[in-house]
Amino acid sequence: MVERRASKLDDGYLDTVLVGGREERQVEIVEYDPSWPEVFEEHRRHLLTALGGTARTVEHIGSTAVPGLAAKPIVDIMVTVDNPDDEATYLRPLEEVGYVLRVREPDHRMFRTPERDVQVHIWRAGCADEERHLLFRDHLRSNPDDRAAYAALKRSLAGHWRDVNYYAEAKGPFIRRTEELARRGAEQ
Repeated sequence: MVERRASKLDDGYLDTVLVGGREERQVEIVEYDPSWPEVFEEHRRHLLTALGGTARTVEHIGSTAVPGLAAKPIVDIMVTVDNPDDEATYLRPLEEVGYVLRVREPDHRMFRTPERDVQVHIWRAGCADEERHLLFRDHLRSNPDDRAAYAALKRSLAGHWRDVNYYAEAKGPFIRRTEELARRGAEQ
């Protein structure tokens, strides 16, 4: 999904960053699947083999990385590299092992499997996006009340969307509040 931090997402922006255009989608939220960490590990191995030293970190992020959290059945993976805008260091290796480029925006790329069950996000090592995704994931792993509230929000938003990025944007206020709580907690 497009990780743009602006408060208003629009079709014009999506049309510039989505490779292949916008896609109407039915968002389905399912109960946590204990096989998601295994799916991540399998893809982690493929990614590390394909990218070698180009990959600085490979992390399981998003809802499928939080045991017990209902989610879209799509495993999100974060790979950090020195420079996401230097596609020559990773584009071809990822395509050769079957990932398809879906999002191209400054300092962020997103690939997915043809089955659309795994998304690989490429970010700059040490960037704010890396920190916020890990903070959010770790906070939900350790806070059952916020985990339950997030699951309820996602279920309330499930359904048909003119593009899944609008679904992601609708979750934004909750995510930003939770990230701020997690940040404050980490600072204490």
